[in-house]
Amino acid sequence: MLSKVKSSTVVGIDGVLVEVEIDITNGLPMFSIVGLPDNAIRESKDRVKSSVKNSGYEFPNKKITVNLAPADLKKEGAGFDLPLAIGLLQASGILSSDSLENYTIIGELSLDGAVRPVPGVLPMALAARDNGQKGIIVPSLNKKEAAIVDGIQVIGVEYLYQAVEFLSGEKDIAPTVLDTTKYLKGRTISSHDFSDVKGQQHVKRALEIAASGGHNILLKGPPGSGKTMLARRLPSILPDISFEEALETTKIYSINKLLPAGSFLISERPFRSPHHTISDAGLIGGGTFPKPGEISLAHNGVLFLDELPEFKKNVLESLRQPIEDGKVTVARANLTLTFPTKFMLAVSLNPCPCGFLGDKQNRCSCTPVQIQRYQNKMSGPLLDRIDICVEVPALPFKDLRDETETETSIAIKNRVNNCRGMQQERFKDTMETYCNSQMSTKDIDKYCQLEASSITILEKSVEKLGLSARGYHRILKIGRTIADMDNSLNIKTKHIAEAIQYRRMKFNS
Repeated sequence: MLSKVKSSTVVGIDGVLVEVEIDITNGLPMFSIVGLPDNAIRESKDRVKSSVKNSGYEFPNKKITVNLAPADLKKEGAGFDLPLAIGLLQASGILSSDSLENYTIIGELSLDGAVRPVPGVLPMALAARDNGQKGIIVPSLNKKEAAIVDGIQVIGVEYLYQAVEFLSGEKDIAPTVLDTTKYLKGRTISSHDFSDVKGQQHVKRALEIAASGGHNILLKGPPGSGKTMLARRLPSILPDISFEEALETTKIYSINKLLPAGSFLISERPFRSPHHTISDAGLIGGGTFPKPGEISLAHNGVLFLDELPEFKKNVLESLRQPIEDGKVTVARANLTLTFPTKFMLAVSLNPCPCGFLGDKQNRCSCTPVQIQRYQNKMSGPLLDRIDICVEVPALPFKDLRDETETETSIAIKNRVNNCRGMQQERFKDTMETYCNSQMSTKDIDKYCQLEASSITILEKSVEKLGLSARGYHRILKIGRTIADMDNSLNIKTKHIAEAIQYRRMKFNS
């Protein structure tokens, strides 16, 4: 007898429906699975057999053939265990259900029939809804994650027999319903607050501009000046994540098995800080079945590269295209996938290997060759993609001992939210642009009109600093953000002058 069960797998960050076809015929007992399964799926026949028997059902002692369609799509993971078991029971006549074709079934089975959670349930639930499925049957521990998706019934089961009883109509299981708006409102307050930072007012200003316009930022200074501490507080002033952004970010974390325990929705903008020994595949994404890398895990958040020159040069150079395009394409022999990479890049570095080049209090011990080799690790094209560059000097003793209360992250965040609100209104008719840093050349020509005096200053700066066309456009974007922070419709001379200051980074000072 032939049985067909709907299931799903993940390709890239998107779910794809898979039809599990089970055929049971007379012949020597055999259990074969075809349709490009990976090792986890091939081993599922042993888990399914024990699970069916230990759940009190009879396992057919016949020739069993399983096909995962479409057959030319590679499948991975243990999430096909539950649909395999359901299909076997239907093909052998134990389960009779008219509603089976209306449900997508996902879940890993243990030997005693318990249903274990699997990664990537969110994109699979989205795929099921978009393909007109009535509902989705998932492990109980995954039901809240699947319930994020509106327009589809989510049935959570803990054991195989519960799924069988539900599909046969013997037992009713209430669908899981989730109020995602309530969950987003219940955000936790960050433990990293700008009120902890002493001094460095000009750096705080630069970080506020970066957050207001979504600009990349570079912090340069001697060891212990507070570069890392300041960068780690950047997420605390970013605007609240929207539901659409949270949904897309959660998909990436779900696929990578990085959802925090007990959590089903990423309600805070991510902050990723990979170690400098990371490989290009770890940063960009890759693998036999390509998975998103750190730049995709930082999607809609911040990617922080501490001590930038310590990263391998080929790893850093791989960042060029994702920064510009907001996506990265990973190609393998039989598969090409695209992952989203719209993140804010924050980097920190020392001026030289010892860190004290140009420091008035400490003498630099590096030779000119060491300094040159250190600085050569950062290519001009990569640095040109960083909008804001700011010096972070060592704090004097009086600033360290200053007990004056400083501005909190909440106060700064309120201003950032107001600024982003202006940008959302400005770009409401543009699908791909959400903040000033994402403006296209056409948007720059439309929204970055300058006064005559501003044009003169900008022209002299471009010639003196030797800025590229990209550098020129980035000054205009920063100027637009500063004008927004000033509630100004026009970009004034003072806005352009301040923007130019953030492009004057010298590494040999």
